[in-house]
Amino acid sequence: MPRGRRPFASVRSRAALAATAVVAVALVAAGLTVLLTLRGSLARQSDLQAEIIAREVAAQVAVGTPVARLDLPDSEDHPVQVVDEHGRVLAVTKDLDAISGTGSRSVTPSGARTGKDDDHGGDDDPRRGEVSTDVRYSGGRATVDHDAADYRFAAVEATPPAGGTVVVYAGARLATQAVGSVTQAMLLGLPLLLVVVGGVTWLVTRRALRPVEAIRAEMAAITSAGDLARRVPVPGSRDEVAGLAETTNQTLGALERSVERQRRFVADASHELRSPLASLRTQLEVAAAHPHLLDVDGAVQDVVRLQDLAAGLLLLARLDAGERPRHDRVDLGELVREEVAHRAATGRVPVEVSGTGAFEVLGSAAQLDRVLVNLLDNAQRHAASAVRVGLAAAGGRVTLRVTDDGPGVPPADRERIFERFVRLDDARARDEGGAGLGLAIARGVARAHGGDLTAGEAPGGGSAFELWLPAG
Repeated sequence: MPRGRRPFASVRSRAALAATAVVAVALVAAGLTVLLTLRGSLARQSDLQAEIIAREVAAQVAVGTPVARLDLPDSEDHPVQVVDEHGRVLAVTKDLDAISGTGSRSVTPSGARTGKDDDHGGDDDPRRGEVSTDVRYSGGRATVDHDAADYRFAAVEATPPAGGTVVVYAGARLATQAVGSVTQAMLLGLPLLLVVVGGVTWLVTRRALRPVEAIRAEMAAITSAGDLARRVPVPGSRDEVAGLAETTNQTLGALERSVERQRRFVADASHELRSPLASLRTQLEVAAAHPHLLDVDGAVQDVVRLQDLAAGLLLLARLDAGERPRHDRVDLGELVREEVAHRAATGRVPVEVSGTGAFEVLGSAAQLDRVLVNLLDNAQRHAASAVRVGLAAAGGRVTLRVTDDGPGVPPADRERIFERFVRLDDARARDEGGAGLGLAIARGVARAHGGDLTAGEAPGGGSAFELWLPAG
């Protein structure tokens, strides 16, 4: 266990503890249900036995059998007490030492008689010789021949032929020993069963989490070594853990590509910055020694190039950081017309515009203008005699298409040209070919605005760049 971890901090421990607790609650509830059901069933069985004995004795009273000659069961399982309507004991089972829960706690017959001596008897009593159909049940204890036990008593009334009312209480011993045995078995078996459940849950959870531990260990090793080329093991179970491992490997792959892209970006940026900085330093050092040799125009060009490169790098950094553009309403058609008018006097190749009307989108006017400038710079740099810009709006999109009649972009390079610092014209001087950030910035801005930028082939040959953005 790692230092500082709490005893039940692991998933395995919590799962085993939770499973044991759930099983314990379920077993206790089931055990109580079984015990209550068993006790109720035994009580009903005892009530039935007690009722049968009580009716047998009551039937003897109803046919006129004298109390002294009643055939009472002498078994300790069925004690009987016969009382009159005044609660006086008329007869009891042999060897009955004590009783409770019946008509009287006395176990000694009083010698009273039923019949005409009873104040409530009479020759015209219609109930003579009958046994009542009503039965009352009660619980109590009785001691027979010094053996005390719990009983269920049934009380049945009978009317002798001579008149009066007699109540017969007959008991049936409760099978408490069976309930006790079941309770003892449950108390002994429950802890053992819980230990088994906890152990099995521990082992199963341990086996299930073993791939997770392998993933954790490999991730720790990757973090320690800083080697993003490594991957975590994928179990062959094809379950959620395997899905976690595959997703982790995909994340590692994306992270590796991102880090590699950042490393390449830093290396390329430092390489691109080195040349103008070195050139500018050389010019300044020469000017310091020989002021008349200072190339002011060259120095200005190097400074401008450094400024543009720094601005491009900062914009790419903001895009990589996930900076969301502004949501101003921008007329893309107006941006195109202003930029084309600005280039009319200075552009090497004339630009033709097709598409009239307002083409509004939501976004940053400065960033969208940067996209337009980069696309037109790229088109004029490669065009032979013409550059065309087309605007269209349909399906909730605004599309801007820039084409030229230059050599075009080979199909294999139509995605690579959007990578940073990629030039297809490396043979040219850097000051003519640019730093290779224009198209990367253009696509990054397009995607940050919810659109995209793709490269293709113009109908008459040459390259075609299509920018689409959601309509505002």
